[in-house]
Amino acid sequence: MKRRHFLQRSAAAAASTGAIGFPAILSTASPNSLLQVASIGVGGMGGNTMKSVASHPGVKIVAVCDVEPRTLDLAAKSFAGAVAERDWRELLAKHADAFDAVTIGTPDHGHAAPAVMAIRAGKHVYLQKPMAPTLHECRVITAEAARAGVVTQLGNQGRSSVESRLTVELIRSGAIGKVREVILWENKPLNWWPKNTTLKAAGDPVPAGLDWDLWLGVREARPYLDGAYHPKAWRAWFDFGVGEMGDMGCHHFDTTFDALDLTAPIRVRQTTPGSSGPLWGQRREVEMIFPGTERTAGDTVKLTWYDGDLRPDPARIPLPREVTALPESGTCWIGERGTIFKNYRGGSPVVLPESDFPAAKYPEKPAPQNHYHDWVDAIREGRKSIGDFSHGGPLTETVLVGAMADRFAGEWLTWDREALAFTGHAGATALVRRAYREGWSVPGLG
Repeated sequence: MKRRHFLQRSAAAAASTGAIGFPAILSTASPNSLLQVASIGVGGMGGNTMKSVASHPGVKIVAVCDVEPRTLDLAAKSFAGAVAERDWRELLAKHADAFDAVTIGTPDHGHAAPAVMAIRAGKHVYLQKPMAPTLHECRVITAEAARAGVVTQLGNQGRSSVESRLTVELIRSGAIGKVREVILWENKPLNWWPKNTTLKAAGDPVPAGLDWDLWLGVREARPYLDGAYHPKAWRAWFDFGVGEMGDMGCHHFDTTFDALDLTAPIRVRQTTPGSSGPLWGQRREVEMIFPGTERTAGDTVKLTWYDGDLRPDPARIPLPREVTALPESGTCWIGERGTIFKNYRGGSPVVLPESDFPAAKYPEKPAPQNHYHDWVDAIREGRKSIGDFSHGGPLTETVLVGAMADRFAGEWLTWDREALAFTGHAGATALVRRAYREGWSVPGLG
C-alpha cells in the first residue's frame, strides 16, 4: 500500500473505530508464541530500546527502520530475516501484517506521527520519553492508545527501578507525613548541545546516505548544517526537542507524580532568564504549583525544578551522614515531620533525620523489574504495563507545561488541562499545538 493510501485508510479508521486492525498477540494467545516487533529509530537510545526489548525470550525483531543507512544496516544484520525500511510510513504501509508491536526511538519531533499511526494499525507501542514535544500530540497519543486498547509503555525506565518504587512506598506510607514541597535538580553536562548554533541559508553537504528530508519528518524543510542538528544535537532546538527539562523531566517527575497522586499543574513560572529564538535556554529554575491531594499538606503543593548547573539552596536540603555535598542530580521531598533525600544517579532513598527512621522502619525493597520486559509481559498477559500511556501521557504533559515557561520567563502561566490552553495567554497557548508540513499531515494530530 502506498504511503498516501495508508494515510487515507488510517484517517477513515480514526473517524470510525480508531483502529484498522487488532494486535496479533492478545491475552488469549499461546504463551509460547513470539511477539513480532518492529523498531523505528534503531541508533542511540532507539537502538538500546530495540536490543533491550529483543533480550526478552518471547520477542523476535522482524523489521527495522532508520534514516541513517549505516545504522539501519547494522540493525538488520543483528536480527536475521528482519526487513529494513528507511521511511516509517513505508514500514507500516508494506509490512504492518508482519508484526504485532513497535518500539519508537527517534528524535522527539518524530515520536507522535509513527506512534499514532502504529496505534491506529492496532500495534502495541513502546515509545521513548518524552512522549512528544507538544501538549496536543501527547493528548492525542494517549487518547488513541486508550481507544485502540493496545498495550503501551513510556520509556522512563527509572520508573521500574527498585529505588524509585521504594521511594513511592515510603512517601505513601507517611514516613515523613504529608508532603509540603518537592525540590528536584538535574545538572548532567549538556554534551548534546550543538557545536554549531549559527543558522545560515546555504546548507552544508549532507552526510553520505543520510535522508535529510526523512529526518526532518513533520518539521519544515531547512538546510542541513554540520554540527547543528544530527546526530545528537537536536534536543537543544525548539523545533526538534524540549531542552534539558524535556530530556530528563519524565524521569525525575515520575516518582513524585506517582507517590503524591498529582494531576496537572495549576500554574508555572520560570524565575531565570528564558529563551525566544530557535534554541531552548541552557539553564532554568521553574516553579510549579499543583492542586493538593490526600498526600500533601495543603490545598496546593509546590515543586521546583533546577537544571543547567543550577542547584537549590544547600541549606534547604538535609543530607544523609555519608553525603558531604549536593550531588549532581537529586530530589528532596519535604514533609510535615521529616524529609526524604535521593541521589538521582544511584542509591536508595534516605529518610531524614536518620535517628528518627532507622533501617528497621523501611519497607521491604520491591523485587527487581525490567521496564522493557514488563511491556512484553503485559502484552502477553493482557494487562497494562507499569508505564502505560494513561500514566505517561499526563506525566509528559506536566513536564511540557513546565518547559514552556522557558519561553515566557518571569510570567506566571495558568494551565487549563481540560481546555488544553494557558488561560488568558495567547502566546503560550500557541505553543500547545504545532502544524505538520505538507505531505506529513496525520489526521487529528498535525
